[in-house]
Amino acid sequence: MKLHGCVVKEGEGKGRALVSDKPISFLGGLDPKTGKITEPDHDLEGGSVKDRILVFPHGKGSTVGSYVLYQLAQNGNAPAGIINREAEPIVAVGAIISEIPMVHKLDKDPIKSIKTGDLVIIKGESVLVEGE
Repeated sequence: MKLHGCVVKEGEGKGRALVSDKPISFLGGLDPKTGKITEPDHDLEGGSVKDRILVFPHGKGSTVGSYVLYQLAQNGNAPAGIINREAEPIVAVGAIISEIPMVHKLDKDPIKSIKTGDLVIIKGESVLVEGE
């Protein structure tokens, strides 16, 4: 399946999808030293974002979350790409300063179209999804 969206951070990323219909708080909800999601009661709690294509509606919480994304990248634990329904400043700035390819506003809802484990390739505004 091929999807198209708006580029937030240009680039190419490839990895297995990690999908949630819940927003993610990067400050306090994700450990930059391990890449693991630590937010209590989040459906991805315990999962790692490292080398994954992270698909979620949008970020939430403190603007320091942008720096947490940067720390993830510096520690080698960043996602290979990010897809949001609609980007907001915390995640957008984090992706830009960390050089993580990011798209949003896809022509189909990414949370309904992409499943955890699918192989996803982001290339500019194009998103290629191959079933698990």
